[in-house]
Amino acid sequence: MNYRIITSSDWQQLAQYYRRNHDHFRRWEPIREHGFHSNAQWQQRIHRCLSEQQQMKSCYYIAIDESLPHIVGHCTLSQMVYGPFRAAYMGYGIDQDYEGQGIMYTLCQNVIQSAFGELGLHRIMANYMPKNHRSAALLERLGFTIEGRAQGYLHINGRWEDHILTALVNTED
Repeated sequence: MNYRIITSSDWQQLAQYYRRNHDHFRRWEPIREHGFHSNAQWQQRIHRCLSEQQQMKSCYYIAIDESLPHIVGHCTLSQMVYGPFRAAYMGYGIDQDYEGQGIMYTLCQNVIQSAFGELGLHRIMANYMPKNHRSAALLERLGFTIEGRAQGYLHINGRWEDHILTALVNTED
């Protein structure tokens, strides 16, 4: 397995990954308009993602199964803020055929190391729906602490969903 930041050449693989997992991700994501994961949309989206990375607003990481090769997982640091806050939100997903293999744990560990290392962040926040037991277990294993519950936090798959709010703080900076 290879873990790295996205590049401009990844747009087609990303489009395939999201199309392949559309039904799997639907439970945890906002409703997407028709064509959201088309090749044309991903050709445009990849440039926005790379621009956000250059501006230190977001970082997009992927896990690649080198034997195929194709993308099997993603982890994003978004809404990165510096100054006295030095924090970001972390979101992630894994290909339905690769769940339970430890890939997401390793990818998130790499992202956390990068966030607290070269990116200089102090705090990472990650939120999950109470019924998402896999996400709860992953964040607990990574050392995230529950900070509360937000009612009607995000509009997911056509409904306002509560979320458990968690954070991981860099205690070594």
